[in-house]
Amino acid sequence: MTVEWLEPAPAKINLALHIVGQRSNGYHELESLCVFTELCDELTATPADKDEVELTGPFGNALRGERSNIVLKALTLFRTRFPDKLPPGLKIELDKALPVAAGIGGGSADAAAMLRLANRISGLNLDLNDLMGMALELGADVPMCLLSRTAFVSGVGEQLTPIPEFPTFQMVLANPGKAVSTAEIFRKLVDKDNPPIQRDAADFAHISAIAMWLEGTRNDLQKPAIEHVPEITDMLADLGQQKGCLLSRMSGSGATIFGLFGTAGEAMLAAQSFRKNWPQAWVAQSATL
Repeated sequence: MTVEWLEPAPAKINLALHIVGQRSNGYHELESLCVFTELCDELTATPADKDEVELTGPFGNALRGERSNIVLKALTLFRTRFPDKLPPGLKIELDKALPVAAGIGGGSADAAAMLRLANRISGLNLDLNDLMGMALELGADVPMCLLSRTAFVSGVGEQLTPIPEFPTFQMVLANPGKAVSTAEIFRKLVDKDNPPIQRDAADFAHISAIAMWLEGTRNDLQKPAIEHVPEITDMLADLGQQKGCLLSRMSGSGATIFGLFGTAGEAMLAAQSFRKNWPQAWVAQSATL
């Protein structure tokens, strides 16, 4: 009987993303409110003679041909930190259900899932805090994806304040099918010292209150992303006009947009309508975790 281990890599959605400064090393200081969805990539590990990553799923082809895979980087980093704690080799099947370079975590979520998976396989049972250093070494979004729970995020992405009493809700996600380079969007960003998120004004009692509070927040990367992918503007307007949509906005550096909905029925009907208007787009409905 083949032993296998599974680990989900949930999509990360920036409900708000404020760029509040830039460090001398070039890294940007940010403040964000992040949620994660039931929609996810999935990693499956089985013992093997050597470490390798097999790409499957609807977006697996988008990663083929890359010189290095962040999942393999995460596995190698864990082996370096904790020698002889894993089987000699692991075959990792990465079922890539999320679009690539889309502003919803993608590779960062996969790397974080690999760290959680390696921790479980090793039997070390390390606390997530013990994995955070490795996560940050892999990328600024990896620490928040390691947590994969609703949180305020600050610093360059390493300072996490979980929000345990945050309600779950329904989302519609849509991507025009154009990959976006995060580095390129940051290069296009003109204002890098913007007002922070007013956390004290937040009301997390229910989705309507959350949406009202979010109206006073921003995604500072949305404007430069629209310069790169102009159709984001029309997609946001279309999704925002769907019945039951409480807020539409872009996530991360784009080009994925999202809409917040109060019920699964509203989200399902909105997704169906949106697909008809944007037949070339990737569209998905999901609940938050």
